Amino acid sequence: MANTSDIKNGLCIKHNDKLVQIIEFQHVKPGKGPAFVRTKMRQIETGKVLDFTFSAGHKIDIVRIENREYQYLYQEGDSYVFMNSKNYEQVNIPNTMVDKPEFLMESMVCNILFHAEEEMPLVLELPMHLISEVTYTEPGIKGDTATNTMKPATIATGAEVRVPLFIDTGETIKIDTRTGVYVERVKN
Repeated sequence: MANTSDIKNGLCIKHNDKLVQIIEFQHVKPGKGPAFVRTKMRQIETGKVLDFTFSAGHKIDIVRIENREYQYLYQEGDSYVFMNSKNYEQVNIPNTMVDKPEFLMESMVCNILFHAEEEMPLVLELPMHLISEVTYTEPGIKGDTATNTMKPATIATGAEVRVPLFIDTGETIKIDTRTGVYVERVKN
């Protein structure tokens, strides 16, 4: 079992029966009293950031996690099926674990964080950007690029995003999957 001297950024530990990842830490040795380690940790399942202070020498339980690339195949009932493109192993991810399912496209490559000892998926991360075709939007007005006015548009995945007025049906756009915001038009 490890102790607080083994803490480093990115380390995953079990804390209060939850998996957390160390974002940052600081070892403090005050002039009076015992040393301690002040940490900022992110809960892996929820993404919630916590501050916690460990006393120096406190025992911690290190958990090995692995980040693997999987390709999205299809939806099956209450879960999504992903495939490891190296060994063709398939894994079902419950729909509660997918943050923005409206941006999932067939054959999209996503990162899945696994608990290495238990082979259990913990977190699914979509790629940062999605390039998709606009399947429907109101007709654009040529030359209307001076304002920041946006209009609704439906993309190939069925998601609705807001795009500038000059975007037309059939054009390809880039979307930030974390926020669902239009980034730019992609030239073919």
